[in-house]
Amino acid sequence: MLIDVHSHLDRYEENLEYVLEEIRRHRIFTISNSMDLPSYKRNLEITSRCNLVLPTFGIHPWNAPEYIDSLEDLRKAIKQSPMLGEIGLDHHFVRDASQYPAQAQVFEFFLKAASEQGKIVILHTKGAEQEVLRLLHCHNIGRAIIHWYSGPLDVLRAMVDHGLYFTVGVEVLYSQHIQTIARDLPSERLLTETDNPGGQKSLTGTIGMPLLIRDVIQTLAELRKTTTQVIIETIQANLVRLIHDDPWLSASCGRLFEMTNFP
Repeated sequence: MLIDVHSHLDRYEENLEYVLEEIRRHRIFTISNSMDLPSYKRNLEITSRCNLVLPTFGIHPWNAPEYIDSLEDLRKAIKQSPMLGEIGLDHHFVRDASQYPAQAQVFEFFLKAASEQGKIVILHTKGAEQEVLRLLHCHNIGRAIIHWYSGPLDVLRAMVDHGLYFTVGVEVLYSQHIQTIARDLPSERLLTETDNPGGQKSLTGTIGMPLLIRDVIQTLAELRKTTTQVIIETIQANLVRLIHDDPWLSASCGRLFEMTNFP
């Protein structure tokens, strides 16, 4: 089984059915992250059409100012979601520093809920890596997946020491910095993603499709001087180890356990 820990299936439009068929045909377990309430509703609908898709709820830092005055309205979706993502901070693409307090307040609202409910979080950290790590310590968050890490290597090492997991995605095909990260990450913390459909589009202008995950795996195998099968098995083992005893995920991920032969 292939594993895509971070995508946004709600952002596909007329070609969604083809996308879901590709996921089914190639057995790609896909976590579809949400960026706001409407995208979560759409991801829930998509999940009803494909049992290899797991929807998660989060408010992306780009959308945080929109929700700063209605945080209590998010509690139902937070409680429903088996993981919380995509959440975090962005001090790189968001240049307007006046938005940073809203980002922090929404992020901490989710971290508090994750701590209270014992949930895994999927994190956006661009340009605010050190601050994200500080807040994880403050809220006693031990189980987290860092999405598309591209920050400083010293903070990366500190995050590894904290026990976090990291996705490597399509930028590994193009960026020497991401390739360095992909080579250096401990095998037991490695996961894969596409950030489809927008990840590839942000780099090449073309819409990403599910099978891009195979290109990521192939490049990882080359960088780490191993085989694609070893990478596939490593990613499976890492995700299953992260989630297998999680009460929020035991029902949602039964198909994953079955297809990876997890006891």
